[in-house]
Formats: sequence, C-alpha cells, structure tokens
Amino acid sequence: MSSLEFIKECQEKVFSGIRISSEDAKNLFNIPNEDLKDLARCADEITRDYNGNKVDVEQLNNIKKNACSEDCTFCGQSAFFDTGIETYQLPTPQEVVVKAKKAKEEGAESYCLVAAWREPSPKDFTNVCKIIAEINEKVGISVECSLGFLTKEQASKLKELKVKRYNHNLETAKSKFSEICTTHTYQDRLDTLEIAREAGLELCTGGIIGLGETREQRIELTLELARIYPEEVTINILVPVPGTPLELQANLPNSEITRMFSIIRFLLPESVIKISGGRETNLEDSGEELLQSGANGIITEGYLTMDGNKSQKDLEMIEKIGLEIK
Repeated sequence: MSSLEFIKECQEKVFSGIRISSEDAKNLFNIPNEDLKDLARCADEITRDYNGNKVDVEQLNNIKKNACSEDCTFCGQSAFFDTGIETYQLPTPQEVVVKAKKAKEEGAESYCLVAAWREPSPKDFTNVCKIIAEINEKVGISVECSLGFLTKEQASKLKELKVKRYNHNLETAKSKFSEICTTHTYQDRLDTLEIAREAGLELCTGGIIGLGETREQRIELTLELARIYPEEVTINILVPVPGTPLELQANLPNSEITRMFSIIRFLLPESVIKISGGRETNLEDSGEELLQSGANGIITEGYLTMDGNKSQKDLEMIEKIGLEIK
C-alpha cells in the first residue's frame, strides 16, 4: 500500500466515525516528507467536513505576570531563571473589561485569562472571579481561564460563572516531562484536567513542541491528547527565552510542525486545534499553511511574554485563504 493509499484509508475511517488506532497514528507520523502535502490536504478535508470554514480566534490576557514557583525550563516567568521579564499583580476588573471589549471588537470569539502561578490563593481566586463576573456583565465574550491547579470547589465556581473552557496544558509527553519540570508531576496536570471536566467545564489542553523531544515523544503526547479528547487542543512552538535552560534550543523543522497538526486532526476530528505561541516567530506565513493542514484556530494580538500579530493582519490572512472567523 502506498503512503497516499494509507492516508486515505485512515481518512475514510475518520469520515465513517471510526477512531484511528494508535498504530495508525504512529504510521502517519512516519510517512515520508514527500507525502506530507497529501497528509496535510487530507487533514484539511477532515477539518472542513467536521468544522466548516470557520477559524476560532482567541485573545489572551496575562493577568498576573509573576515570578512563578515552578521550574518549567521553557518559561520566562519562572522564579528559577533570570530572564528580566516585567512582573505585575492582578489588574482591576475595570482594566480587564477595557481589554476584553477591545478583543471582542477585533473579532475574538474567546478571551482567556492566564495567571503565572502554581495555583490561585483564595484571595487571588476571589479577585479573578470578580473579573470574570465583570466581563460577563459588560462585554459578553466567551471567557476561558488558565489558572494552574484547581480544587473541585474552584472548578465548580468557574462553571457557575459561565466560564466555557479551562486551559491546562500537558506541556510534553509523560516520558519527557521530568526533564522540563521537577516541581510538579505529569499526573498533577492530568488530575487538574479531570477536576475541570467533572465540574462541567470544557477542556483545552496541549503542549509545546520543539523542547528537544523526539518524534516518538510527540507521538506519545498526541495519543494522550486523543485519549483525553478535549474540546480544544493548543499547540505552542518553542520560542527559546534568554536566561532559561532552553535558550539555545534548535528550531523544530517545519515539516515536523505540519505533521503534528495534521495527525492531531485525524485523531480529534471535532476539536478546535489552535496554533498558539511561536506561530509568528517559527512560521514564515504566520500559520497560513497550518490552517490548511488540520488547524482551525489561532491566538492573536500576542501571548504571555511576547508580542504577536495584530488582529487585523490575522483576519486578512484568514480571509485570504477562503476561511472565516466565528
């Protein structure tokens, strides 16, 4: 069987509502580079069949840029590394509302509140809840949160406040995790996702590629995401931060990036698959090709510690390739 025949066979399984096997996924990951365009095209056809032509556009607000207690080796906000980033505490609800209104006016469908800490203190969590309530009342945009580890009570409160989705990334494969973080475990992250799901929150999870992991570890991460079956997958592409242990990490080839997004689509046909941090830095076309290779979401107007494209530029890109925003 040729590579194209195998890709089409897997695609037909997806169209028939049959989940492809882990062995199928591993074989898709290992198709030759010369067949990558066929893989990407078939992934795009799956995206259109299940999700139409709409692109999920999201903006972030890093509401607490902090010297975080965790030692994630990729992160410029970790207290373990001297990266020289600016730090600040939680803004007022009124300040966040102004930014959320701007995000909505610029075409964002969702607005994610992100905080750099291991978990929210009771006081911080109360203040975040006030911010969410104010956005709900005065803006009317879908609110998502990424607040670290949660208790069951906190997750239930977020659901009560009509938070749509909780973002908590796995970061990398389980077999790689202890190399990039020692202050908490992979299981800690899985436990938080389970707490969020049990509270009725939709899940957003994913990771960072280009951390020095092997292709086999990217397969491992992808299969774990397929097991969880989140409503949204977010894939970041490492941008090495000076002062962190990964500051000299080599870039991942674009072929491996495309391969990752396309195969996630075969495994998760209904999910939003979002191109996140590193999109502008690592991709010459800012993700135009990936939006035709399985992805159907982007983050615009910047990330946690770095700038990104202006929303108008991204909306023009989406229109250029015949897609539309939600």
